Amino acid sequence: MTAGAEIFDICVIGGGINGCGIARDAAGRGYSVCLAEMNDLASGTSSWSTKLIHGGLRYLEHYEFRLVREALQERELLWANAPHIIRPLRFVLPHHAGLRPTWMLRLGLFLYDHLGGRKLLPPARSLDLRRDPAGAPLQPAYTRGFEYSDCWVDDARMVALNARDAADRGAAIHTRTAVTAARRENDHWRIALRDRDSGAEREIAARLLVNAGGPWVDRVLALSGGAGDHRIRLVQGSHIVVPRLFDHDRCYIFQNSDGRVVFAIPYEGDYTLIGTTDRDYEGDPADAAITPEEIDYLCAAVSDYFRVPLRPDAIVWTYAGVRPLYDDGASSAQEATRDYVLHRDGGDAPGQPALVNIFGGKLTTYRRLAEAVLGHVEAVLGARGPAWTKVAPLPGGDFPVTGFEALAGRLRTEHPFLAEGHARRLARLYGTRALQLLGGAADAASLGRHFGADLYEAELRYLVAEEWAATAEDVLWRRTKLGLRLDEDQKAAVAEAVAAFGAGRSGRRAQ
Repeated sequence: MTAGAEIFDICVIGGGINGCGIARDAAGRGYSVCLAEMNDLASGTSSWSTKLIHGGLRYLEHYEFRLVREALQERELLWANAPHIIRPLRFVLPHHAGLRPTWMLRLGLFLYDHLGGRKLLPPARSLDLRRDPAGAPLQPAYTRGFEYSDCWVDDARMVALNARDAADRGAAIHTRTAVTAARRENDHWRIALRDRDSGAEREIAARLLVNAGGPWVDRVLALSGGAGDHRIRLVQGSHIVVPRLFDHDRCYIFQNSDGRVVFAIPYEGDYTLIGTTDRDYEGDPADAAITPEEIDYLCAAVSDYFRVPLRPDAIVWTYAGVRPLYDDGASSAQEATRDYVLHRDGGDAPGQPALVNIFGGKLTTYRRLAEAVLGHVEAVLGARGPAWTKVAPLPGGDFPVTGFEALAGRLRTEHPFLAEGHARRLARLYGTRALQLLGGAADAASLGRHFGADLYEAELRYLVAEEWAATAEDVLWRRTKLGLRLDEDQKAAVAEAVAAFGAGRSGRRAQ
């Protein structure tokens, strides 16, 4: 074993939803775990999604019945384990006579309702858009439609909470830590780490290496001595955020003539999120950015349905990310499978260090993917504890799926100075751990410096100490979405405060 190196059972490379989900599951079973993420948690694909926990209605057209069934089974399970960051939604699907026929939509929605054991979410139903309020924002030509259930998730927070739970169970979580080399040495991996802020370097050892690099999976393969499997198809998905386009709380799913669908979803109270696109991507995933063509595409797609056309000058924010899909040889980006594939290299002989590579995957099936990876871990390292994440709430999620209003009310009762919107935002982001964040605060002044909107020093300190936030971007665009509400001076003040809190912290960033 490497002299002086800290020794782990498992080293996970990648701090997206798959990496953090694996670290959490493994730590909870009793394995020693180190996770290294070169940037911030969820700074790649996992924070640039359409933010849905769903089966993927359109995947039925590509006969991905196993994937859809598994995702639908996970949908209510994840909701039960994280009712603060996951909530049910109803999606309105206007019927477009020139595209999919009515019988196909009815059949697809019937399968969607029955494939995954739906229990709490309401079933699909037909709509008369001439009478239903959901028809008011639409062009008069859309008179018939359907409505079905799925769920919304705060994707970046789901990653952070998995990391927090993994750390609470003993995992070492290292953000802004690049893996610069990994090589097999006797019965273990020797892994070189570099702190990207300080430049400090060190080595650890692990008996099993998990490559959860997402779009960078081939790069990690190269670091570990492989040439890259080239099984990843990089597909860019871009989104736009505009001022709220309709008054109700339902969402829309619009069919396009190219076979794709576009969602219009209520977002952060005052906005509408529109996406996504599907286009093959080449280059560094870190450089992904929405293109003028994608903006035009999304604006045109929703303008085909809404009464009031959407112009690009209405956009207040955009984001783009690269999805690492398994390359199944599909002819177009939107047809490429969203399923995950695991490849294990080594670990067949006693004492032989193994590498598990993850290709593809989606938010909804991350927990099942983690369990599949733990199957490989057990085959190599031996079983420790049993599978446990199916009924284990994420941090702050220890309340019933019907209990959100009660939790928000409790926050206001115990802290009467909180405005209703502030209490609801804290309950939605932190669940029961909002009580820990607020502590014994008796008034707004007790929360410390006010940075704008409803962001106070107490929340910043909590995010630095408990959730690895180290920059204003971490706070304003991943842990929260308050970047939509603060001006540039306020954002600069947040950046200074986060840096100061980080420099003086004695908290739990790496453990």
